[in-house]
Amino acid sequence: MRQPPRGSAGLMLAVLSALTFATSGTFARSLIDAGWSAGAAVVVRVGLAALVLMVPAVLALRGRWSTLRDNATSIGAFGLLGVVLAQVCFFNAVRYLPVGVALMLEYLAVVVVVGWMWLAHGQRPRRLTVVGSIVALAGLGLVLDLAGAGRLDPVGVLWGLGAAVGLAGYFVLAGRIDANLPSVVLASGGMAVGAGALLLLGLVGALPLRAYTGTVDFAGQRTSWLVPVAGLVLVAAVLAYLTGVASTRLLGARLASFVGLTEVMFAVLIAWLVLNELPTVIQLSGGILIVAGVALVRLDEPRETPTVEPGQQPALATSR
Repeated sequence: MRQPPRGSAGLMLAVLSALTFATSGTFARSLIDAGWSAGAAVVVRVGLAALVLMVPAVLALRGRWSTLRDNATSIGAFGLLGVVLAQVCFFNAVRYLPVGVALMLEYLAVVVVVGWMWLAHGQRPRRLTVVGSIVALAGLGLVLDLAGAGRLDPVGVLWGLGAAVGLAGYFVLAGRIDANLPSVVLASGGMAVGAGALLLLGLVGALPLRAYTGTVDFAGQRTSWLVPVAGLVLVAAVLAYLTGVASTRLLGARLASFVGLTEVMFAVLIAWLVLNELPTVIQLSGGILIVAGVALVRLDEPRETPTVEPGQQPALATSR
């Protein structure tokens, strides 16, 4: 059976990752409304996801423990930046800012990635990338409908910028880590490091950890707290991180970060389907602009793809 081109496979995985990441708010909302702290929801999400991925991660290593040791620093950095910094900063940002504004600040990671690749690696953005950046961010602003946001709290802005740095680290590190390290090992190890760091913050009192194990409201129905937890772990963490890491390896950090912008559009659509919040014409127009910006960046990507030696499997194949 003919395999899809690496670029096409990467785009499909990146879109799937954005879609599954977009479900996290819907799942977590029912827990937080029932009395969970945001920190507890994050710890459960990444901690249980790390446990779920532990067995496939060990199988994917095939006894190559030296590969794990060689990449221990990178896995730790991925967990601290892509998991801890991004999520803790974002949840602190929403304490001071509307959720939409905080999300807009977090997705400035797109600009951070382009700037980092330029300054650190000499990959100067070409004209279409610059235009795509402007178009996608303009579309993001329309989707979030920020016209009435008002004066921004500077403390919240700083937290939001911290989340942008964390998200940029997620994209850059996922795209640069040793190709011999399976994606499932990177995802599992990164989330284990993140869960450990968050638990430590909770133990010292820097991060509130509260949980409730009764029935909760989810999608208009009363159900067990286990239902949104299962969705938060299996869909919004396990599937989201696996497909996100694999797609970044296939597409590169810059393009993967742009495709990640579609998470906002998916979040709007999920809110419409689950919470009956119909998107406005402005939001739908913004979604079209996001897709257009991603398409411009895709057109600006180099046509060359990494060569694969005979008998060698690409990184995606070793991640399952």
